[in-house]
Amino acid sequence: MTAYLALLRGINVSRNQRIAMADLRTLLTGLGLDDVTTYLQSGNALFRSDRTDPVAIAAEIEAAITGELGLTVRVLVRDEDDFRRVLDANPLGDVATDPSKLLVTFLSAPTAEARLDEVDPATHAPEVMAVGRREVYVWYPDGVRKAKLSPPFFEKRYPKDADAAATARNWNTLSKLLTMLD
Repeated sequence: MTAYLALLRGINVSRNQRIAMADLRTLLTGLGLDDVTTYLQSGNALFRSDRTDPVAIAAEIEAAITGELGLTVRVLVRDEDDFRRVLDANPLGDVATDPSKLLVTFLSAPTAEARLDEVDPATHAPEVMAVGRREVYVWYPDGVRKAKLSPPFFEKRYPKDADAAATARNWNTLSKLLTMLD
């Protein structure tokens, strides 16, 4: 069985797109996923499965959320090895002094398709960006409230037909999720 992390995009941040974590756990268990647990109300779920395709699992979860809860929510799923790679590869560890202001934006498609090499980092200062395989690390020294390098910014970098999704988590949350995987 492989351990997975599911990241739901844009839930429980306003009055719309509300999903109780108990309902999410029930939904995921109903899909045949094992050892389901959630963390915080922002759509972080850990589970185990003998399935091997994270993209197919994400699509199944999205369809179930639409079918059972009537919501359209993008879901990104990463297996444990990929999640550990993202945390181990943190290129901003020396820059980011406050882990609550270091976010990783997870992308549904490889960053190479997002034309991120065209982004001039100087135009987004004081924010600092580093690009990974399917994730972007961003240090927000002034906080994320008025950030320029937000998940929608990265989604818009993809071609219109890419149907890309992005969702971000701060380093504290990611560290806790890694602990929960262990």
